[in-house]
Amino acid sequence: MAKTLVLAEKPSVAKEIARVLGCKGGQSGYISGGAYIVTWALGHLVTLAEPEHYGEQYKSWRMDTLPMLPEKMALKVIPETTKQYKTVRSLLMSAEVGSIIIATDAGREGELVARWIIKKAGCKKPIRRLWISSQTDKAIKEGFASLRDGREYENLYHSAEARAEADWLVGLNVTRALTCKFSAQLSAGRVQTPTLALIARREEEIRKFVPKEYYTVNADLGGFFVTYRDGANQSAIYDEAQAKMIADRAKSASFQITDIQSSDKRTPPPMLYDLTELQRDGNKLYGFSPKETLSIMQRLYEHHKILTYPRTDSRYLTDDIVPTLRERLIACSVGEFAKIAGELIRSRKSIAKACINNAKVSDHHAIIPTEEPVRLSELNNEEKKIYFLVLRRFLTCFYPDSVYRQIKIRLKAGPDLFTAAGKEVLEKGWRAVYELEEETEEVEQTLPSLQKGQKFRCVNVQLKAGKTSPPSRYTEASLLSAMENPSKYIADKTMKEYIGGGLGTPATRADIIDKLFSSFYIEKKGKSIHPTSKGRQLIELVPEELREPLLTAKWEQELEGISKGKAKKEAFIAEIRGYSSALVNQVKNSTAKYMHDNVTRTPCPDCGKMMLEVSGKKGKMLVCQDRECGYRRNISFNSRVRCPNCHKFMEVFGEKEARTYVCPCGFREKVDRFHEKLDSQPGANKSDVKKYLDNQQKGGGGFNALAAALAKAQDKQGR
Repeated sequence: MAKTLVLAEKPSVAKEIARVLGCKGGQSGYISGGAYIVTWALGHLVTLAEPEHYGEQYKSWRMDTLPMLPEKMALKVIPETTKQYKTVRSLLMSAEVGSIIIATDAGREGELVARWIIKKAGCKKPIRRLWISSQTDKAIKEGFASLRDGREYENLYHSAEARAEADWLVGLNVTRALTCKFSAQLSAGRVQTPTLALIARREEEIRKFVPKEYYTVNADLGGFFVTYRDGANQSAIYDEAQAKMIADRAKSASFQITDIQSSDKRTPPPMLYDLTELQRDGNKLYGFSPKETLSIMQRLYEHHKILTYPRTDSRYLTDDIVPTLRERLIACSVGEFAKIAGELIRSRKSIAKACINNAKVSDHHAIIPTEEPVRLSELNNEEKKIYFLVLRRFLTCFYPDSVYRQIKIRLKAGPDLFTAAGKEVLEKGWRAVYELEEETEEVEQTLPSLQKGQKFRCVNVQLKAGKTSPPSRYTEASLLSAMENPSKYIADKTMKEYIGGGLGTPATRADIIDKLFSSFYIEKKGKSIHPTSKGRQLIELVPEELREPLLTAKWEQELEGISKGKAKKEAFIAEIRGYSSALVNQVKNSTAKYMHDNVTRTPCPDCGKMMLEVSGKKGKMLVCQDRECGYRRNISFNSRVRCPNCHKFMEVFGEKEARTYVCPCGFREKVDRFHEKLDSQPGANKSDVKKYLDNQQKGGGGFNALAAALAKAQDKQGR
């Protein structure tokens, strides 16, 4: 009897599937059992071939070889994973195997991983699809009991392949054109470039912003405060003399209530998480980068199996999930949430109807807990934070709306109008278990019992000066929002309706932001994202159409159409080929110039050209300006250790015994000597310090217990 080959995306997932299927025969690169053989990719085993595959002329980067438009895109085996590919290919082509089950991640990229391997191997055997949203034993068993015909996912595969080919055609052609034209390591892409343009445009708005001074007048009427408003209901007064005159009149005026408006309002629970919303909160609350949040989510999904599939763009559930919710509540009755979940189980409360919408779930529903019991002791600090975010959001959706009474009053003081607003909570509802963890809300005062016609005398007047503020720089959280809904950043209002689904997808946005950092187009200062000189210049050099979010968002919409069978891959790629040619010609004909403003006097040890100093996400680096050389070296990294003088985080320069803490305030001290002073502090022994610093140099550097102990010790010294 022929066996079925199960192809998973990662070894860890394959081992879990094999265990559930009863496969115990471990071999090199696969696990065999009675009816099944389970094998795995290592992420992608196969990718699109490099330009040089299509001809000798492409081995050198030359403008006269552009654009590169292969008639048919070829696939190649990734050299680093050739051994595993050969194992998978031999299994695919084995006479022992009669059919294939694709068990890679249930999404566009997961489909591409498997299909490219099967295509490269030349395998034509029947395909079925395992499509699950969690990695629990129950989900795996149910998934294998309801396998789907692989032909149902042909369109999803075509959309994934179209995306990859479009990125190759646009990205490699424009990158080579820019690099050859301007003799600099420059790159562009259909999603990364308009994302960078958003950041550069915001920086330009800030640079051009001219602050304007204004004044507000507030009056203390004893039990509450009121604020002056003009005829347009604006509190800002831009004339200082007028503001002083209003303040003087208020001191001796009689304030009389002319109107009281009271209305009861309801605030429903926040919707369940999709990936982008979770990444935003992870960044705002804990400083996690989008990529870090996704990585944590993947562990909670694959290893701990306590959360559902992370790469989702939906914030809704389908009807078939509702019967499983009670079991999920039982599984997540842990820690501080045990009492809340227990009450929901006992009272048999239903989840809010607004959370259930089959039409708004495409591939995967919102992120929620699974039926797998949670063992908090097995989660690290970061995993607990993300898990509790999802759990709290899930639990609130079983609670009723929060109800409050909004009270607004208007008062006349001579010729001037003043207003006051207050809020009275009537029913806490979901807020009893969840404090809205977003930007700090303006807290409204509690008003006393008031009546129309009631009069008051002024106790005190406050004349306050202020200045208008420029737009805020992007953080990783707000940049995710901008990528998700770039229509806000399109000036032409008539074009906003065509914007489509945003820049990139929930699964790719974190990688795009990370690539902008690693290419040194942007840098972080505190939480704010700043474009570098290289990034600002690139936006001026790339063709204008590639800067705009409109076209790239439209492409994402077309890819979605391909996945649903409403559009053809061939038509999309034909459009991309023409567009790539046009972009290359624009770069060729450009009269612009590129200037390195970060050249050092340090020669590259490989090619001798002077290196560039750049600020990476983790610290400063020296990189060779020659793309073909590619040499780079770390010169400093950002630590999570605070300066004993000003308490800011310090940088570490040098290597081994020469490593030195350096602070912008002027503090400098060798690392070893600095930590000798902290040896007596708990959690700060030399072994832990060494591990911590080594981890940072390797690119780690997240907050950990040692960093907290060091910061605490230094705070004590500072005091």
